[in-house]
Amino acid sequence: MAEQSDITLSALAAELGAALKARDWMLALAESCTGGMAAQAITSVAGCSTWFDRGFVSYSNAAKIEMLGVTSKTLEQEGAVSEQTAFEMAVGALNNSQAQIAGSITGIAGPDGGTPEKPVGTVCFAWATLDKTTLTATRQFYGNREEIRQQAAAVMIAGLIERVSALNH
Repeated sequence: MAEQSDITLSALAAELGAALKARDWMLALAESCTGGMAAQAITSVAGCSTWFDRGFVSYSNAAKIEMLGVTSKTLEQEGAVSEQTAFEMAVGALNNSQAQIAGSITGIAGPDGGTPEKPVGTVCFAWATLDKTTLTATRQFYGNREEIRQQAAAVMIAGLIERVSALNH
């Protein structure tokens, strides 16, 4: 039997696919703390190759720089878990793909790695479109490592649905 969170992610991914197909758009993702979990949910939807271009799992700072063009200055000044890093990851995913919309996730899934300023469960997101509209957000999640990652993937996919749906009207 599938876990509730798997069902939720699959349902969100299917809804996202329908919204992207209606707009004839492709998606790219850049994931750090979720390690490709959002992309896995998306690729579980049959026919996703018509609307999912590619995903980047950029766990290390070097990968963020090399694959997505995140600047070392941003990583030094803001840290890997910051809205600025998420912004640069999403823009980098757009620039290195055929997509019209991209999302990025970077955070601290735990159980360690947190600080008083950025406790475990802190996750930063960005959603970027080719028209240069980029939204960022930071959320605080609770639970174990897997629960934090699942919540982050769900927020990413739900945010993509929101952005695509808002642009469709």
